[in-house]
Amino acid sequence: MITGPILGRFGKAIMPIPGGDKIGRRHIDTHINGFIDLGVNITYNEKNKVYVLNTKNNCLLGKYLILDEQSITATANILMASVLANGKTTIFNAACEPYIQQLCKMLISMGAIITGVGSNLLNIIGVNYLNGCEHVIMPDIIEIGSWIGLAAITNSEIIIKNICIKSLGIIINTFKKFGIKLEEHNNYIYIPSQGNYSIKKFIDGSILTIYDAPWPGLTPDLLSIILVVATQANGSILIHQKMFESRLFFVEKLIEMGAKIIFCDPHRAIVMGLNKKYPLNGSILNSTDIRTGISFLIAALSAKGCSIIYNIEQIERGYENIDQRLRILGAGISRIK
Repeated sequence: MITGPILGRFGKAIMPIPGGDKIGRRHIDTHINGFIDLGVNITYNEKNKVYVLNTKNNCLLGKYLILDEQSITATANILMASVLANGKTTIFNAACEPYIQQLCKMLISMGAIITGVGSNLLNIIGVNYLNGCEHVIMPDIIEIGSWIGLAAITNSEIIIKNICIKSLGIIINTFKKFGIKLEEHNNYIYIPSQGNYSIKKFIDGSILTIYDAPWPGLTPDLLSIILVVATQANGSILIHQKMFESRLFFVEKLIEMGAKIIFCDPHRAIVMGLNKKYPLNGSILNSTDIRTGISFLIAALSAKGCSIIYNIEQIERGYENIDQRLRILGAGISRIK
């Protein structure tokens, strides 16, 4: 994510192969192809395992780009590079998530010229330099969704403050499909304690299907949490993870904990809710990525008995001081060194 701004400012950069969560293939072709369209020459240094990026005369050239996928990070990277490019850049099939919208607003505050904010067609007129600015980062919508799921499965009464309802998209409606009660206010959500929640069906009576999609569809980062919440619901649901082929493998551990799940294939799982009649059992768990980690933590908090979760640095990448905040709410959780 630093590559785009560095290219815009200096016209050259060196980028190592990125890491990330172990949730399947995560190629960076959309980033690379976008930089190439902006006039970047890219070579791969096999010895040092890095990409070497250079431009002619240390300058990017604006161009009409069509992204091959609505990648949030690729859109952000190309956007940050193009605001300092020569001429006009058009990014079609751009991601339009709230994250991209707030990035555009911040760049505009710094002097960038961007139109089409909130749509999948961004137009950028390059400027010579950017100014400093003050910007308040929006609340993390994934963390908000995680707290909603946690409240529902543990039968807890929680108020989530300092949020922006509009930025949540269909997240609220998705949880309402589970029968989870929510009260929406200007800058907070109130989740009352409720003993049970029932999954709705489609109008024709068929099983409800929840799947991920680009904004304003449901973010894939919440599917793991939703799946855990479904294990204690009344009713059944099909979870369809379209983007990543390894993200649902964690359900095998949930099955060991007592969840009733049919693992159809790497992308689909059918969850038959236990209606809170049979709680999950505590287990020894290992966080392989942020969302698997928080899903295990939510499952463990709802489970009977003690659970131990390893590799917690994965969770803490996305949930700062999560153990301290949970203890404030009354959770029995401690950190083991």
